[in-house]
Amino acid sequence: MSATAAPLDRVTLGPEAPSGALIWLHGLGADGHDFEPVVPILGRPDLRVVLPHAQVRPVTVNRGWPCRSWYDIRHLEPGPDRESEADIRASAKQVEALVREQRDAGVPADRIALVGFSQGGAMALHVALRWPERLAGVVALSTYLVLPESLDAERAPASQGMPGFFAHGSQDGVVPMDRGRAAFDRLDGWLEATWQTWPMGHAVHPGEIDALAAFLGRALPAV
Repeated sequence: MSATAAPLDRVTLGPEAPSGALIWLHGLGADGHDFEPVVPILGRPDLRVVLPHAQVRPVTVNRGWPCRSWYDIRHLEPGPDRESEADIRASAKQVEALVREQRDAGVPADRIALVGFSQGGAMALHVALRWPERLAGVVALSTYLVLPESLDAERAPASQGMPGFFAHGSQDGVVPMDRGRAAFDRLDGWLEATWQTWPMGHAVHPGEIDALAAFLGRALPAV
């Protein structure tokens, strides 16, 4: 892991002395405020929740319009050049810096979970699978794998058996559900993961949040 990375602006919620931490990554075109209203619903005032803002960059599939994005998406067809590897790796260093920041603040790695939606979920999976210490868990909402061709060579042995929560909308027209299922199937047996679907599009369902809260109760039990 890189020792240094440009810091990301972020929203930080929770106590001065948390029992654990969530690093929650937003989707394309959103920012850290996107999931801020969800945090109280989780019912975990003991956790610190870090909601970073991705940097602004042009996104090819959005006609090159600049927006907050973890990486450029060049086209929507399957293939190794669909997403920018350079952007993914640069953003990964920034997310790693957030994990390291929590470690330096006294939160053990096994009390830190990565959570993400869509692009943010892809980044959460990318970093969690490669982090050299065992994390508390990874949450992949309406998302997919990026750089799957490098995964077997790069994933950290410590990530084996890590709890994972995968959820996807059955009517998702932005990230088709089969991409999310393919990610789950690729990782099932490596992670201790569950897969759930909800009758929704590219969004978050209230029942999904309840299920996420239950998952966190297992992966990051209150102490």
